Amino acid sequence: MDLKPLVTLLAIVNPLAIVPFFIHYTQGFSEAQRKRTIRTAAFSAFCVIAACALLGLQILEFFNISLPSFQVGGGLLLLISAMNMLNAQPAEAKPATNELEEGAEKAAAGDSIAVVPLTIPLLTGPATMSTVVIYANDAQTFLQHGALVGYGLVIALATWICFSLADPIARVLGKTGINVMTRLMGLILAALAVEVMAGGLTKIFPVLVGS
Repeated sequence: MDLKPLVTLLAIVNPLAIVPFFIHYTQGFSEAQRKRTIRTAAFSAFCVIAACALLGLQILEFFNISLPSFQVGGGLLLLISAMNMLNAQPAEAKPATNELEEGAEKAAAGDSIAVVPLTIPLLTGPATMSTVVIYANDAQTFLQHGALVGYGLVIALATWICFSLADPIARVLGKTGINVMTRLMGLILAALAVEVMAGGLTKIFPVLVGS
């Protein structure tokens, strides 16, 4: 397994783009509360990726969904995420809904903001989950599956670093810098999305290979 899954996951998750939301949701938190939120968010992101890598294919089999169909659907999700990012929005954001406000209300009711909405859906939403499952199918050996789970650790580490340095990052990059980074990652993600969809379509319609 190459580093393409890691690049794809980093482009989708893009913790830098979530830094402003982290700052917003942790306003008024003590230093200990912020650190606990960071640890929980990083660990939750790893758990989501690891679970999809190890159990995602079994879940598809249970619901009798073919992988090529899932590739096409997952590719479409990636493309939608890329379009969001090209507009400088988080990959998993739904700008037409009150998802973030609902997440804040849940947090106020006692749910941990580290899980909702920071980890799900902002960091690891449907696009992230489908990507991990697609690459898990390409993993043929235990070592390759282990590498995919290991990429989850890298994502968790990146999340922990970005959130820990949230205030300095926001000061250095500013809103414009974060938007530029988000758009760049969105462009990379769009190209990867087309590749994922192409792989699924050629399996569903083999005639496309010879055309």
